[in-house]
Order: sequence, then structure tokens, then C-alpha cells
Amino acid sequence: MLEKTEKKIDIRALDLPQLQQHLTAMQQPTFRAKQIYQWLWEKSAVHFDEMSNLSKDLRKALDENFIINAVQVNNSQFSNDHTIKNTFRLADGNIVEGVLIPMDDRMTACVSSQVGCSLTCKFCATGYMERKRNLNADEIYDQVVLIDKQAKQNYNNPLTNIVYMGMGEPLLNYANVMKSIERITAPDGLNMSYKRITVSTAGIAKMIKKLGDDGAKFNLALSLHAADDKKRNEIMPINEANTLKALADALKYYFAKTKNPVTYEYIVFNHFNDELVDAMDLAKFCKHIPCKVNLIEYNPISFADFTNAEGDKIDAFANYLKSQGINTNIRRSRGKDIDAACGQLAVKEEAKA
Repeated sequence: MLEKTEKKIDIRALDLPQLQQHLTAMQQPTFRAKQIYQWLWEKSAVHFDEMSNLSKDLRKALDENFIINAVQVNNSQFSNDHTIKNTFRLADGNIVEGVLIPMDDRMTACVSSQVGCSLTCKFCATGYMERKRNLNADEIYDQVVLIDKQAKQNYNNPLTNIVYMGMGEPLLNYANVMKSIERITAPDGLNMSYKRITVSTAGIAKMIKKLGDDGAKFNLALSLHAADDKKRNEIMPINEANTLKALADALKYYFAKTKNPVTYEYIVFNHFNDELVDAMDLAKFCKHIPCKVNLIEYNPISFADFTNAEGDKIDAFANYLKSQGINTNIRRSRGKDIDAACGQLAVKEEAKA
């Protein structure tokens, strides 16, 4: 007889040995746990009824004892440039964002790691939201699965890349972010390559060092946006406790441990950080470790007065960096005709709720 527990357990919060223990307590053979685990993480099942190689009695018992807190697409916006911006509704009703960015040579998912954000970056819509909680690993994983489905349905191609650049600061949700990457890359998960995953941080020095200690295999990006402490303090208050020197030291430590180069993300704001002297400051910062720079066009938001730098300024900025031997790319703004800036659509959906 399969016994029912008092409270349903979040089954995807269990690792395989823990799931095996629960199955043993339910008087089921332990090999069933591997079958269930496969359904959860390889086949991305969100209902126990989908687990067709299990008996009806076991599926019923699972439904009575466990819960799958599946993420659902809440709303989607389709840009003329084929970008798809989503809000996802979590099981508790909270909203986060995820984006599909299709390009000629890749399909990229941009996923969130927190509901809201605590860092209050002045140019980011998410920074004007309250941080409500961290996302669980399975909630991050679900975003990847749902965006992959969109890529296949709309463009007949699977995801090739994942960037943790959505709502929240990934390194302030370290354990869940690392577990989500483990499930995404595991052979008994989505089996994606670490080299196709990039985690972007606003700059938490001690956690960058921890990535080094943990031997992170994925790519690391630092949202820099200014290579001058005074300017960076102005737009990113986190810099006051994580100065450029502290970040440089942490990045040197990280590189010594992993040998992985780092990407610096630099939004070029009009009349703020777009002059030659700013490019010179950035070039100096780039000397610390092997790196590349992505110069990013800004998607303006209603909460802030920042605007995108003029095209000739961005080109001149890029040309100077290249003249210094720095691998530099210009990332053009995507989804200009929709709420593409991070947090914009979620703020709208939150206001409706």
C-alpha cells in the first residue's frame, strides 16, 4: 500500500539519493527513482501523468505525495527583429522574465535568477523593483526549457546558448544558479555544454573568487559600464563595496584558478561614459586578465534619464579599444519595438496584478 504524506514535497528539490530514499519509504524499488529523475530532468515532465513507463498506481501516489512547481509562460512579445520577450509566472504567482534572442549563428536564451533585484542599478528597470526572493534551480531550468520550445516552434532551431543576464544578480543566488547549471549540463539533464553558458554579474568580488575555488567551467561576464570608481558608484551602488580594485583582484584570482577569460559588458551612455578618456580607463582595466569587451547599445527605460550614445561615439570607442589590442564587439540593441530592456515587461505585469 502506497502511503500518502501530510504535505506535498517539491520533487525537483530532491537529488537522486534523496528521491531513492522516498521511493524506498513508499515500498518502491530504487530503480524507479532513476526513471522519475529522467522524466523530470531529461524529458522536462511537468505532470506525473506524463511518466508513461510508471504504473498508474505509482503515478497517483507521486501526485499525492509530491509536487512539480512548473513555470508557465504568462505573456510574450514578438519583436520585428524576431526577439521574443516573455514573462513567466511561477507557481507562487510571482513574475520573472526570459528572452529568446535569435541570430544567424545561434539561438540564445536570456534567463532570470531572482524575482526582482536588490542592487538598484540606476539604468536597469529591474533595479527599481523589490527583490522578493531567489529562484530555485528548477525555476531557472524551466525558463531554458520553455525558451527552447519557442526557438523550435518559431524558428525550427534549438537553443545553442544560455546567458544569465535577466532579472536578478546570479551570484547572490549562488547555490541555485550552480545547481541549475549542473542540471542543464548534466548527461542526465539537458546535456548542454558549459561553454555555451554565460553567467553575468554586476560584480560581487568574494563570489567571483568562489567561482574560481569551485572551478567554474562556464563563461563569466562582468557588467562593468564604467572603469572609473566615481562614475561606477553613481550608476551601480554595489561598486562602493566592490571597488574596481577589489574586482580586479578577484578576477585575477578567478583567472589563476580557471584560466577562463572574462567578458566585460559596457553599456555606452550618452554624455556619461562615452568619451575617449572612458575608453582609456576601460583599456587599462582590461590589462588585468585576458578578456573581451562587448559594447552594448542601451534600451532606454521610463525610470531613468539615460540614453544611448551616438553611433559615431560608440564606433570611436570601439576603435580605440581595438587599437589597444582588445577584442571588442558592438552588441546592437534588440527588441527596440517591444519592452526589451531587462525588467520592463515584468514591471508592467506586476502593475496589472
